[in-house]
Amino acid sequence: MLRKSYIYITVVIVVLLACGAVAWAYTAFYGNCVREEQSLYVYRDSDYASLRQMLEPDIRHRAAFDIYARRINLSDTFRPGHYRLKKGMSVIDVARMLKLGIETPVRVTINNVRTPAELAGKVARQIEADSASLLRAFTNDSLARTVGFDSLRLFSMFIPNTYEFYWTVTPEQFVRRMRREYDAFWTPERDAKLERLKMDRYEVMTLASILYEETKAVDEMPRIAGVYVNRLQRGIPLQACPTVKYAMQDFTLRRVLRKHLRYKSPYNTYLNKGLPPSPICMPSIAAIDAVLDYERHQYLFFCARPEMDGHHNFARTLREHNANSRAYTAALDKLNIK
Repeated sequence: MLRKSYIYITVVIVVLLACGAVAWAYTAFYGNCVREEQSLYVYRDSDYASLRQMLEPDIRHRAAFDIYARRINLSDTFRPGHYRLKKGMSVIDVARMLKLGIETPVRVTINNVRTPAELAGKVARQIEADSASLLRAFTNDSLARTVGFDSLRLFSMFIPNTYEFYWTVTPEQFVRRMRREYDAFWTPERDAKLERLKMDRYEVMTLASILYEETKAVDEMPRIAGVYVNRLQRGIPLQACPTVKYAMQDFTLRRVLRKHLRYKSPYNTYLNKGLPPSPICMPSIAAIDAVLDYERHQYLFFCARPEMDGHHNFARTLREHNANSRAYTAALDKLNIK
């Protein structure tokens, strides 16, 4: 009788242990292992040890992860990328995600840059590629030709917006994708407006870049664009101060003086008629559309208002403009702006 009781107890203990092991295994392999929802960035040069170290503080059931990782040979097959660790994911979900390279796209915003170098720096903060490799791509003539541009004009292809990319996108892939976005931006409706302007896309982007540097007041953009169009059509130099700053590569200038206007450069529109050789910044979509929908009027001049409220006074004659200019200069002097 005692022996039977012993056997019974032993069987019960074994069953309980087995059930406990099954319960642990189920929880460990299929239960939620993510401590807190967050992003995981796995670089191309990461090894499995560094991946494991990155995961260490973020997941539970690490022993189960190691067991499953060995089973699927994750150490030799994980893929770089941006991954989103989400609540409810199991160690199996996480390991398979890394093995299959199921990336979560990142949102890349490009705007408010003046040069390819600035663009490269901004993009590099949002994807894996570094700024040096991006800049090489943005100025590579061979790559530019594959998307229908040359190295000087390629910068005009980038339309400011927020786009979704895989974090591991290469600089070359980034450029080719931006060509597709450029084509999508230039709709038949926008292209039709080029005929009214008697300009091509590149010229519009260049003029829009000057407009964008001149004002951020969207409501005034079409009127200022109209001034520039009037000057271009009459063969009058644009005389746009932002082109002088760009020519000098001095964007800290708060006041453009006569000595600056004499700076020799093809970008100085005080010394050269017509548009500069390339855009002086990445214009906003509002600025591009303002050029395409420029206001028809007889103004040939504009000057910042002495109230310095971001708006301008417009003039048809040089005499009117000089009066506006004197008022603005006096306001600058009063504020001791050099």
